[in-house]
Amino acid sequence: MTEPQPFRVAVRKFAPFEAHMQKLWAAYCAHSGCTLPAEFVPLDLHPLHQSLLTDKGLQNGAWDLAHINTDWLPEAQAAGALLDLTPLIQQNPPADFPDGWSPSLLGMQEFGDTTLGLPFHDGPECLIYRKDLFDSPAEQAAFQQLHGRPLLPPATWGELQQVARFFHRPEQNLYGFVAAGYPDGHNTVFDFCLHLWTRGGQLHDGQGRLQIDSEAARAGLSFYRQLLRDPAAIHPQSMQYESVQAGQAFARGEAALMINWFGFAAVCEVDDACPVRGKVDITAVPRGENTVGSSASLNVYWLYAIGAGSRHQQVAYDFIRFAVSPENDKRLTLEGGIGCRLSTWHDADINARVPYYHKLAELHEKAETLPQKANWAQLAAVIDEVVLRALNTEEPVAELLAAAQLKINALDNPPHHV
Repeated sequence: MTEPQPFRVAVRKFAPFEAHMQKLWAAYCAHSGCTLPAEFVPLDLHPLHQSLLTDKGLQNGAWDLAHINTDWLPEAQAAGALLDLTPLIQQNPPADFPDGWSPSLLGMQEFGDTTLGLPFHDGPECLIYRKDLFDSPAEQAAFQQLHGRPLLPPATWGELQQVARFFHRPEQNLYGFVAAGYPDGHNTVFDFCLHLWTRGGQLHDGQGRLQIDSEAARAGLSFYRQLLRDPAAIHPQSMQYESVQAGQAFARGEAALMINWFGFAAVCEVDDACPVRGKVDITAVPRGENTVGSSASLNVYWLYAIGAGSRHQQVAYDFIRFAVSPENDKRLTLEGGIGCRLSTWHDADINARVPYYHKLAELHEKAETLPQKANWAQLAAVIDEVVLRALNTEEPVAELLAAAQLKINALDNPPHHV
């Protein structure tokens, strides 16, 4: 008798996710009697996108189940790479579906009547900071004397740089600000968007076309360039770190400030060994200096999605349904991920452990989303290249953005073949 094909899961590489998925599968098998062997394969962002979509792993049966982020959904949908969950949900919905979730976590996976995934992990971008440093009377007095104003979490980008310089103490292995500058088509692109939005800019021209050559983009990219090059403010590994590594540096106590996903704050509180446990808080992303700008966040979330080519589609759905239960959503949070259910956000245990957890609902109210385009990965690569050229060359920002806009126009308005 041939061995059954193992149940293969592509996991976003992050230790809390990996640990949670292993425990979840063991609990699911105990609960359901499932005896399938399972393989959980952790992958970084680029290899994950490559395996799921470029190499068609979701279609050809290489993966039964995958963690997929909302940026990639239009591409996956256009390729027919994912199983439509609507009939399965109608037949056997998850507990409290859909009312158990914020609407902001259910919309992006819906295309017409199809549903391509269920929420796995969330947490919009925010400013994460060391509250113990800001609360220190000695630090407050020193800052007041130096700058003639109170030491507060920065509300503008200029204040962020000023505070980062104040706390920048390389001799103590403490740096002002840690960024995720690694060129993977994600972190630098997200940073670019935040700098644009917080200066009153938009990513589109009003007709649905991507627009990055604007005054807000020029101001934002110019600021980002000089901030990430500021040796008196920035963690020296920032250009080598992607978001997970930047989060780990912050958790080790190496930075006073970071703009990153909410989850990288929360993970500090659920790890008993974390050096900054109990010393962290979050607030809104700073705004531009002008009166036009206001804070913004970014809503990109992770889903459980089933490969169209999966040989174990029913098992995959049953497992997802088990995974998104209120108990397991809470367990993911205690493991160091970010649960997606409203019940988790307002859970008394969770908020006792992570005192700012309830702020998730507030962040979602300010959260922008990226354009829903099937070729977003290509468009993001152009933005990524612009940011990297801004950081690594002396080319004028205005010229870089104008040249990139031409490339985007060619990709965003492909010629129509008759």
